Amino acid sequence: MSKSTFLVVWGINLTSSVGNGRITKQESNMVKLPYYQKNVIIGLLLSDGWLTFGSKRSNYARLRFKQSLSHSTYVWFVFNILSHYCNSGPYLTTSTRAGKTSYALGIFTRSLSCFTELYSIFYPNGIKVIPENIYNLLTPVALAHLIMGDGGASRHGLVLYTNSFSIQDIVKLINVLIIKYDLKCSIHLKRRNQKIEYLVYISQDSLPILRKIVLPLLYLLCFIN
Repeated sequence: MSKSTFLVVWGINLTSSVGNGRITKQESNMVKLPYYQKNVIIGLLLSDGWLTFGSKRSNYARLRFKQSLSHSTYVWFVFNILSHYCNSGPYLTTSTRAGKTSYALGIFTRSLSCFTELYSIFYPNGIKVIPENIYNLLTPVALAHLIMGDGGASRHGLVLYTNSFSIQDIVKLINVLIIKYDLKCSIHLKRRNQKIEYLVYISQDSLPILRKIVLPLLYLLCFIN
């Protein structure tokens, strides 16, 4: 047993559990999410992350996240943050549409009770929504990963590809961006395959404010320069 008397902040010394095999139900119930990791996951769930159950009999949810191969650096960045909750490393997938093959890199975590808690917040009726308490959930860390997961540069500022959410959800999100972070935002409609999708635009005028909020995450600079 270590005799060190140094204080260690909870969550900064988590080691990878890749390859450690299955864990028991008791161990699953003991796993908790530190502040930083939880907010990273919230940001992922607001973008391209999703929660699912391994089977109909499973009581515990797991997190999945996937991006195109061109964003593999970010996937590895996320994996290094969450590897403590994973049993395997990132995996490669291929898909073919209209004769064109595309590649993606994804990760998935173990099935844990802490993810089931998040499932009850983001999937109250089995469909992913933006939670009612998004004002409290959208911390700078979560906002940063929302941008890294679903953001893109535009000539008018920054666009968030929030097309998987309803207009009611988008209104909740944009209200937080405006009220909590003082960002100038707007909702844009996009027609795709005879379906209306809603995107959030953050004005170029607000990028200096946004930089101050998320600047510590240097990976974001490609979006907000």
